[in-house]
Amino acid sequence: MKRGGNFAVGVTFADGEELTAWLCDKVLPYERNASSLESAVYERLRSLKLEPPTSLRIERLIRSAVKTTEKKFCADIFEQLSVFSLSKMDALLNTKDGLKDNESHFRQSVFNFLKTDPGRTSLKSILKEISKLQCLRELELPAKLFTNIPPKVVTHYRRRASAETPRELRRHPAPIRYTLVAAFCWQRSQEITDSLVELLVQIIHRIHVNAERRVDKQLLIEFKRVDNKPRLLYEIANASLEHPEELVKDVVYPVVSPKTLQAVVKEYKSNSPTYTERVYTVMRSSYLHHYRRMVPQLLSTLEFCSNNDVHRPVILALELLKRYSTSNQRYYALGEDLFVDGVLKNDWKDLIVEVESDGQERINRVNYEICVLQALRDKLRSKEIWVVGAKRYCNPEEDLPQDFEMHRETYYQAIGKPLDVSVFISSLQQQMTDALTMLNKGIKNNSKVKILKKDNGWISVTPGEPQAAPVNLDQLKLENVVEQWNGANSFIFYGKNSEIATNRLDEQELSVLCLHLLQMCLVYINTLMIQKVLAEPRWNKKMTKEDLRGLTPLFWTHVNPYGTFRLDMNERLELDAA
Repeated sequence: MKRGGNFAVGVTFADGEELTAWLCDKVLPYERNASSLESAVYERLRSLKLEPPTSLRIERLIRSAVKTTEKKFCADIFEQLSVFSLSKMDALLNTKDGLKDNESHFRQSVFNFLKTDPGRTSLKSILKEISKLQCLRELELPAKLFTNIPPKVVTHYRRRASAETPRELRRHPAPIRYTLVAAFCWQRSQEITDSLVELLVQIIHRIHVNAERRVDKQLLIEFKRVDNKPRLLYEIANASLEHPEELVKDVVYPVVSPKTLQAVVKEYKSNSPTYTERVYTVMRSSYLHHYRRMVPQLLSTLEFCSNNDVHRPVILALELLKRYSTSNQRYYALGEDLFVDGVLKNDWKDLIVEVESDGQERINRVNYEICVLQALRDKLRSKEIWVVGAKRYCNPEEDLPQDFEMHRETYYQAIGKPLDVSVFISSLQQQMTDALTMLNKGIKNNSKVKILKKDNGWISVTPGEPQAAPVNLDQLKLENVVEQWNGANSFIFYGKNSEIATNRLDEQELSVLCLHLLQMCLVYINTLMIQKVLAEPRWNKKMTKEDLRGLTPLFWTHVNPYGTFRLDMNERLELDAA
């Protein structure tokens, strides 16, 4: 095979140097995963027709390339950081003057504080996230520090920083230390910004949805309560149709008295506004008494932009809301420029205007704020308005790779498409021609495919015969039972990114202790399940003596928790009863 494929035997020192340089230049700028790097090396050797060396040498070559690339990368990032940013990052890793946790006797560094999750949605958690974002912005990292770096590479360094303690980070050389911290702060700032924007969108949506639910519930109750009104309407309509030429007092009043009609009119005027008015009234009450405390904090923290002048009125309306955030006025000033077109819905324009005793029309601030926030939510979801510093809600022009023109050939190779557009079109046309030709030739003799006369000619395909089940499928399903139980370990007591959802040492110790106990119980359950499976002769015969020794009930002893748990291994659990 080597001779037939013209493969060179062995990789020389020069080949190794060339392969390392190729990794540094073509692969490592975009990928840091070990398995992906190894696959890339084998693909490169195959394309060069070189026999792969031993796995140990390939590992050394990859390690050398990673070290060289990381050294250069960290040096480039380090040179872009100002002295002020470096001093601020040092302060993040300082544990002596860290933050005092009110819920624990431990003092944590600001860096660990930035790792914490926001918790349940509340005004306190929002203010906590805003304080994190302000802390990250105080670092004054360059705006384009990681702009041209692939997100996978930045994520690689961010994960390294997240997994290390401040003490471990301080022990790194300066370029590596500051690169790790900068990558963490860069992505953490984007995550917090996205979470705040998402929270704002959810608040606006929740106000409207909850209001509709309450109004629907009220309407249902009223419909059930006034069950006699449809009967009155029927009697009036029937009498009017039978005597269309007669007077109202001669036809309607004998059926329904004028007093009853006056009561119906009065009740409708006082208690029956339109559905939109009812929803808006509930929204206003909910926003005014609860959500309004959160919105000014979010608007003052986030910076909204748009690439289209059509959506500029919403941006200007948000600036107006920020300017009046500390005011106690009920109405906007008479000379204030209020933006209506492009901001307010047509059926809501009449709801924001209130008439004073002197007949002067004024714009209620609360009503206007609700309308502006509704417009903001719609624009954010379609990215017509974007947020500075966000990842998900970023400038839509940044969604494409920033280095696309520079590495066009690499991107086209990744998706397996030609650079020449005419070649791409010709290939598609040829595929379509071949498929239609095959259909045209075979449909006459194919009894399972027909073209119907329905509409423009539907294609009817007869379902094929079910395939026979694989021979070993049942055995694999039986073996998979234990694997499903073992899979429970991957999510029990873990939060996001498979990390324990707390940063307090006392809670971590308790969490790990509980997790070990739970793992021991799962191992015990698995042991009993295996024993039950091996009770069948056909499975028992497949086990060797070594296998049987490994499946003793004392199999749980390989788990060593911090404490000691005494289990009665002589007592079997009745799994059937469970």
